Amino acid sequence: MDFETRNRLARVAEELAIGYEGAGGVNRIGDTELPSRARVESVLQRLLALSFPGYFGGSIDERASVETFVAGHLDALFVELSGIVARTLRFSASQGLPAPCRAASDDDPDTLAERLTLEFLDTLPGTRELIKTDVQAAYEGDPAATSPVEVVLCYPGLLAVAVHRLAHPLQRFGVPFIPRVMSEWAHARTGTDIHPGAVIGSYFFIDHATGVVVGETTHIGERVKLYQGVTLGALSFRRGDDGAVLRGGKRHPTIEDEVTVYANATILGGETVIGRGAVIGGGCWVTSSVAPGAKVVIDAHTSGGNRI
Repeated sequence: MDFETRNRLARVAEELAIGYEGAGGVNRIGDTELPSRARVESVLQRLLALSFPGYFGGSIDERASVETFVAGHLDALFVELSGIVARTLRFSASQGLPAPCRAASDDDPDTLAERLTLEFLDTLPGTRELIKTDVQAAYEGDPAATSPVEVVLCYPGLLAVAVHRLAHPLQRFGVPFIPRVMSEWAHARTGTDIHPGAVIGSYFFIDHATGVVVGETTHIGERVKLYQGVTLGALSFRRGDDGAVLRGGKRHPTIEDEVTVYANATILGGETVIGRGAVIGGGCWVTSSVAPGAKVVIDAHTSGGNRI
């Protein structure tokens, strides 16, 4: 490397180092409690192994006790997850972020992390029962599925929904960062973006999965089916007097039981309710409520507008 090249690289290094100063949120120099995505993903793999034994986490020796398999994963999960939660709570407090909703005034991060982790692990049997309904919904809802085994092995929509089922209790408990890391792991692998705050009923099926977006305050009932490219999103954000976006509140739609939403439809707004049994056709843009049992399709005679 010649002298001119070294000088040029030294100037770039100096400019980058100066740019790191005071760049809150972009870099976290010296923050030892920063949540580790790799460790969260390792915990998620254990959770998937408990949810789909034999599909994730390697095969199970038929001579081994199932209770031993489960207990081993639960012991490791408690140690790993409570440690990650404790670090995350300390980091969150250092940034002035709100404490989890289950926090008591005298809780230290380690005590609170252990309690939250135990409460989360208590939810796993119920979560697995929900995931089983999603497997069944996919098998019944897709004629191309040859068996529930194929659904578990091959369907990205099921993986995205399963990860959401696992992340949602942590989000509900107010655990910062970790649920989002879990949901973004699934997003990167499936093309399906489900915010861990969304409330989703049983027998939920996303067919083909790619490009689906489900916003934070979405409420979805039972036996709902979405196709690829569906967005359940927010209308334009409200702003305060200072121009800053107002956070919180119901921003995303409510989808009642037994609704079908076809490919590339967009449904927006916190006051928008899609009534039970309604069908939203492909490519529709919906920003107001739809009556139960109604069908919304694109009307070719009204310049592409929706027709109920």
